[in-house]
Amino acid sequence: MSRIHPVLLLTVAAAIAGPTGILHAQKNRLADASSPSPRYVLPTAVRYGDAVKVGNGHARAYVIADKDGAPRELGVAFDEAALDGLPAAGSGHHDGAMMMTHEYILALPVDSKTPFTFVEMNWNPMGHEPDGVYQDVPHFDFHFYTISKAERDAIVPTNRDFEKKAGNLPPKEFVPPFNVALGPPGVEPAKLVVPMMGLHWLDVRSAELQELLGKPDAYKPFTATFIYGSWDGRFHFWEPMVTRAHILSKKDATDPAVRDQVIPISLPAKFQTPGYYPAAYRVAWDATAREYHIALTELALRK
Repeated sequence: MSRIHPVLLLTVAAAIAGPTGILHAQKNRLADASSPSPRYVLPTAVRYGDAVKVGNGHARAYVIADKDGAPRELGVAFDEAALDGLPAAGSGHHDGAMMMTHEYILALPVDSKTPFTFVEMNWNPMGHEPDGVYQDVPHFDFHFYTISKAERDAIVPTNRDFEKKAGNLPPKEFVPPFNVALGPPGVEPAKLVVPMMGLHWLDVRSAELQELLGKPDAYKPFTATFIYGSWDGRFHFWEPMVTRAHILSKKDATDPAVRDQVIPISLPAKFQTPGYYPAAYRVAWDATAREYHIALTELALRK
């Protein structure tokens, strides 16, 4: 998540009028690459990356593939204990501000057959700005990167090309509809880039933003949202952002559609690098594995 200035949220209102598994034997809402519409398929292969200690338990990345070996879902699985015993404050700062964050790096399974390279998971016990939207709301950021960790680590102001690369925005045909890079009016992109992350883009239709956009009737408190990240003219991470409370609520949900929540995301007209990309993200509880899942789902080959 990047610097978001509430004033700019009000200035973009006119710009938004138009566009610019569950791992076991149950059905998953995954995409058929040969069809534009999702279908239900059963996973035939599930592979995990190495487990990382989180809270009192562990988290690990996973990939679900279909019977032909094509990836259909890429996500993070938490065991039950992982969401307890989380630190109350982090060792670093999010966006240079006083909102503490803890970072966990999750390796993907070998040969995931997706453009994604690793997951950076941030636990934000105090949330982060903007105040009244994400601040004081304990939540996780799940950054699914398409660049290497070394490339991510080079996104720092001491990089001699920092301002040039920060100011190089993706061409409009690669920008998902309704997504805007937010920040104070007139501020250069280099001032909005979060070090070791990038420039963050939000869908201005997101319910948690509507009060700031002058649409209080459409407002709902933040529980889960989706963010894109860019750097040097390319989108390089896909980010579900989900509150701890929302993840925990899945365990006791009686409605299957609530327990296994699939949320569509806005997709660009074209992709800068062809590959298997998601059309939605998932927040779910798997009662068989006793795991919570946050995932990029409905992966399909996109160009």
